[in-house]
Formats: sequence, C-alpha cells, structure tokens
Amino acid sequence: QVQIVESGGGLVQPGGSLRLSCVASGNIDRVTSMGWYRQGPGKQRDLVAAITARGSTNYADSVKGRFTISRVNIKNTVYLQMNNLKPEDTAVYYCNGRDDLYTFITSWGQGTQVTVSS
Repeated sequence: QVQIVESGGGLVQPGGSLRLSCVASGNIDRVTSMGWYRQGPGKQRDLVAAITARGSTNYADSVKGRFTISRVNIKNTVYLQMNNLKPEDTAVYYCNGRDDLYTFITSWGQGTQVTVSS
C-alpha cells in the first residue's frame, strides 16, 4: 500500500504564494507519475499539475505560468509552488499518483485547504 500526506495549505491574499508538499511512502516502486488535484466548492476534482518519474510535467490551462510542480525522488516528495494566487484557486488540494496502468495508487486523503481571499 501507499500512504500520502499533503501539507502546506492555508489562507493567502490574492497575488500571494504557497508551496504544497506531498510525501509518499510504502510501495511506491510502481508509481509512474504524481499529481496534484483540486476540488473547489460544488465542483468536481480536477488535475492541476502532474510530473512523471522522468520529470515531464503538464498543467491545467488555468494554472500555467503560475504553478510549478517538482519532485525530489530521494525524499519521495512532490511540491506544488503556487504563485500569483487567485480567488478561483480556492479549493482542497489533493496529491495522488498513478501506476503504469494509469490507475490511482491510493485512495484520496484529507487534502489540504487553500483559501485565497482578501
């Protein structure tokens, strides 16, 4: 099994920055990519950014140029640097990974709340 712990959320003013952290442990050998997802009030959970084991990244159009995903393999940690935050970025942010069959590696955790408000 894989365990994931997300952290780093909080309340920030528009234009501010936050960095989210995701630490994975357990049977992570089958993980081929890691991603950050978010679910705003009354919305579905959507992909924000993902990174493969080789470092290839992809982003939702709404966050391109503002968010950066990165990983430190030796620490089994994935980061999401969020700059120039907007109120519409307010959501619960979740981390999860996929295996080579594109299956999620674990169930969804508690996530970390990000609130952008003045």
